[in-house]
Amino acid sequence: MRPSYRGIDENASPGCHDRVLELLAEEPDVQRVLDAPSGAGAFCLRLIEAGREAWAGDIEELLAAPGPRFARLDLNQRLPFDDGFFDAIVSIDGLEHLEHPFDFVREVARTLRPGGVAVISTPNVSSLRSRWRFLWTGHHNKGKTPLDETRPSYLHHIGLIPFHNLRFMLHSSGLRIERVTTNRTKLVSWLYLPLVPLAWLMTSFVYWREERDPATRRRNREILRQSFAPAVLFGESLIVKARKPAT
Repeated sequence: MRPSYRGIDENASPGCHDRVLELLAEEPDVQRVLDAPSGAGAFCLRLIEAGREAWAGDIEELLAAPGPRFARLDLNQRLPFDDGFFDAIVSIDGLEHLEHPFDFVREVARTLRPGGVAVISTPNVSSLRSRWRFLWTGHHNKGKTPLDETRPSYLHHIGLIPFHNLRFMLHSSGLRIERVTTNRTKLVSWLYLPLVPLAWLMTSFVYWREERDPATRRRNREILRQSFAPAVLFGESLIVKARKPAT
């Protein structure tokens, strides 16, 4: 059964909207929030009920929720907002649909005010379960079969992104990850728990062997710790909260 809120389709994995809302609830100074892609507006409705100023953005207007300000957006292009316009930007299960996800993340950084936050969710292809599927089929979870190349659609998952690449996008754009979490962990995902020690040893060895610069090695150790957090190893969706530095 597809998740919905007050009868409006969330168009996201179960629990994603709940977890993203929890992350925003930690930010009492956040008022103006962009939700893009907004779909039918289920998350915008939650923002409004929480007393936030909700802005909805999508490539077409499908809003079923009353109240949010709507802007028609192609998230592959420059966003039509001034620098520092938003206190927070939310992108729930949107990044994997974009032809230019790097450009979108840079636009998120530009249009966030100093001290503002971005919350992004995307299918978790860094989970051990997804990696195991890729080993045998060449396809990750949420992309189990080839895309229909005769009927390209913006609904296709054309850019599934592992955690370390998402971190690179955010950090190289001037944002810093503060939280890494997930919407839920399916019971079947725990079957891959015995793979953790071997994966840790192999990844640690490769990071150490391939990089000699001391500063980069220290940074890679931080990336390693984040990559082996339970949310990343076993979670269904990858959800990160990143902040634009205040200065």
